Amino acid sequence: RVRVGWRARIKRRLTRRDARYSGGLVAGAKILELFGDAATALCLRETGGRDEGLLRAYREVEFLRPVFAGDTVEVTATITKVGRTSRTIKFVVMKGAGRRRRRAVTAIGTVVVS
Repeated sequence: RVRVGWRARIKRRLTRRDARYSGGLVAGAKILELFGDAATALCLRETGGRDEGLLRAYREVEFLRPVFAGDTVEVTATITKVGRTSRTIKFVVMKGAGRRRRRAVTAIGTVVVS
């Protein structure tokens, strides 16, 4: 049974290979890739391994802080709404640790499952 509030978390240290711009800045596309990884983990859990889901759309993507090679980021994907074949997911990227932990990126996405 699908439950609103189910979460998946992915924690990654970004490397120089992830950087695309001067100063080691990581492209927003890399963050969207991590959103996809978190959504896949969530859909697999929710469907008992039967469906990876397909990210159909993003809305309200906000890049609040730059992310650089060497940063450790934690992506959290949370189901906020359940439809017959779709799930609305809230994504949050946190970077840093302890008192320096800050929200870096947020988004809302729609995933389609069969």
